[in-house]
Amino acid sequence: MTVKSWSARTRQDLIIEVWEDLDCESVGARELEQIQHALREKFGEGALESPASIARTVADEGAVLRHSEVFACDVKWRKQNLAKWSFREGLDFADLSSAFESVVKLEEKRLQLQADNEAKGLRELRDIAAAARKDLLLQARSKIIDDGAREQLKEISQWLAIWLQSAELFSDWLDLRRRSLDYRKRFSEDERRV
Repeated sequence: MTVKSWSARTRQDLIIEVWEDLDCESVGARELEQIQHALREKFGEGALESPASIARTVADEGAVLRHSEVFACDVKWRKQNLAKWSFREGLDFADLSSAFESVVKLEEKRLQLQADNEAKGLRELRDIAAAARKDLLLQARSKIIDDGAREQLKEISQWLAIWLQSAELFSDWLDLRRRSLDYRKRFSEDERRV
């Protein structure tokens, strides 16, 4: 499939738009992978849906599914993503204490992947951190959380921004940041728990 500019604004609309562009009556592994590729290109790794979910969407629009291919494709995708999802679920950026533990896990995983020369794993790890940072920034805009929690979320999103920009320097930067007067003034009570 060539690089194409899709007009859809939602994942569901993009799934349908790509399926229609493929101009196929039945959908199997090849078509599902092409739709996943378009989702990743348009919305990023965090917007990716399982092959079974995509198949359900196009089936609702009238596509005939090649069920054995759909099932095999979904099983393969889930096996490939199991380790990534379980690692992501082990991260918690809700407050400074849990965020500190989570960035330590991120850094340990990065060093392991780097030592194993796992370029794909490193990209996926960066995607996890970028998605977490995006979530933190969205939460920080919420009007229903208190100012202290909002400041913590902004601080943690800054940690992830630095990690994404320069992971090699991150540990030293974080150590200096946590010792800074500004940080201690803003988070002294919270920091005692870390």
